[in-house]
Amino acid sequence: MTTSSSEQGVSLGMPQLPAPAYPDDVRARLEADGREIIARYPDSRSALLPLLHLVQAEEGHVTRTGQQFCATLLDLTTAEVAAVATFYSMYRRRPSGDYQVGVCTNTLCAVMGGDAIFESLQEHLGVGNGETTDDGKVTLEHIECNAACDFAPVVMVNWEFFDNQTPASARRLVDDLRTGAPVEPTRGAPMCTFKETARILAGFPDERPGAVEASGGAGPASLVGLRLARGETAPARVVHPRGSSAVPQDQSPTTEHLSSHDAPQDTSASDPAHPAGPVAEEGE
Repeated sequence: MTTSSSEQGVSLGMPQLPAPAYPDDVRARLEADGREIIARYPDSRSALLPLLHLVQAEEGHVTRTGQQFCATLLDLTTAEVAAVATFYSMYRRRPSGDYQVGVCTNTLCAVMGGDAIFESLQEHLGVGNGETTDDGKVTLEHIECNAACDFAPVVMVNWEFFDNQTPASARRLVDDLRTGAPVEPTRGAPMCTFKETARILAGFPDERPGAVEASGGAGPASLVGLRLARGETAPARVVHPRGSSAVPQDQSPTTEHLSSHDAPQDTSASDPAHPAGPVAEEGE
């Protein structure tokens, strides 16, 4: 006795139709940009990653139309392009928000309050992991590591850093993003939309006034080991327990952007009653 495909819970369905083409004006513009990208590489296939960023900058995610465009331009099959587009998490597979809000929930950020931040944002925004708010402004996701452990817990918006976050500060951040209020990253260039970020990642210059100069680099806490390796010594600094506002008479408050590990900042949301943190200069 045999069973039909429907009885087995299998739906054969209709074959997927070919991806629709870009409008002529859009295709002409993208093709000019694409040729410029390809010219940077001795092997055209090497241009696939920036080309995927280029089509993502057009629609906010990598569509089947975008994949077909890349395949045609590079003389690849759509399967070869899809294999790359689905391998890297930086390429979105479905419509997403103007601002990709990524909360690090890896080990250090998690114990410093990253899990609490992520849960708080899910409830505040009414979305789950990888989902977008109804207004199309914010896509929330947890990510494994933001490569900024010394400023844990860290949130990134379109890959710009927001250090030493708490549930309350993260909620204010996403509220500002949704209302269009000015938002300044802790380090790095000024905020721009996800589509604008994708075009920059495709290799085109950031033409916003002062954006390149503002890019900056690692924060002071990240450079302690480098200074020690070079034999440089920093002035001794006594760091008071979290919550203390006292400053010794012979010391003035520092304006240096400190790490969550050596600054009296409320970042240990996982246990607010017993915030953790060292009380000595980092590296000593």
